Amino acid sequence: MSGFKKYQHIERFGTTETDGINMGMCYIFPKIDGTNASIWSNDGIVRYGSRNRELSIDNDNQGFMEWAVKNDNFIELFTAFTDLRLYGEWLVPHTLKTYDKSSWRNFYVFDVMDGDRYVTYENYIIILNTYNIEYIPPLCKIKNPSYDRLIVSLEKNTYLIEDGKGTGEGVVVKNYDYQNKYGQVTWAKIVKNEFKTAHQKVNSTLEIKEKQMIEEKIVDKYITQSLVEKEKAKIENEKGWQSKDIPRLLQTVFYCLITEECWNFVKENKNPVIDFRRLNSLTIQKIKDYHAI
Repeated sequence: MSGFKKYQHIERFGTTETDGINMGMCYIFPKIDGTNASIWSNDGIVRYGSRNRELSIDNDNQGFMEWAVKNDNFIELFTAFTDLRLYGEWLVPHTLKTYDKSSWRNFYVFDVMDGDRYVTYENYIIILNTYNIEYIPPLCKIKNPSYDRLIVSLEKNTYLIEDGKGTGEGVVVKNYDYQNKYGQVTWAKIVKNEFKTAHQKVNSTLEIKEKQMIEEKIVDKYITQSLVEKEKAKIENEKGWQSKDIPRLLQTVFYCLITEECWNFVKENKNPVIDFRRLNSLTIQKIKDYHAI
């Protein structure tokens, strides 16, 4: 049995709740400005929700349920996939009024859950395409994007916008492998009218495949699988490996990078400006990629 489940709050990029979300493979999605809606199944009956409550025909939300019950593709989907839950945007006039006329009063899926787990984009679009259900595609997929790179994506977001009417509300950054320091799966948003003035003149002609950041270049060269396995073996030989040793391994590998290789990567890259916090985050991500922890 599955009841109404409120969609998670999307946190602002750059807060403690989203720190490090851009370390890894990120999907940059358009943020559209309608009203939050959801669809799920309970005991074989398809249910419909707004942001805060379950809907009924007599207590609808801007006509969403009235529209959705007429679409048999939802019934067909939940007959086959009883544990899924669709979250999306019911596009009705809100703050932004520049959407193309044909896009109004449609439901655009932006997340799918299977029980309590988010389904990745590549997996859920297979299902949604099968049942002809609309979804929001990502603007791009990029590894370890910088803040400036995210702003470029924001400035290129014309999804559903009428020609010549500017760009959309903002972007949402999703990293399906990410949990924040509180152990929560969350996404980050950048809203167009809120990003810092200092970044408003970012070159919007930047190519999608931007130059590899210096910290990523360093980690790719010096954080090798053999280094990680060697340091892990040292810990194992002392007293055996336990999950509580993970922080020690992470700190030790980063310590090796700084004490043993710093002069090399400074010399090779001609005295670069290095963000050591980012370097540490990328080191941790690389260790995870090796499945060492």
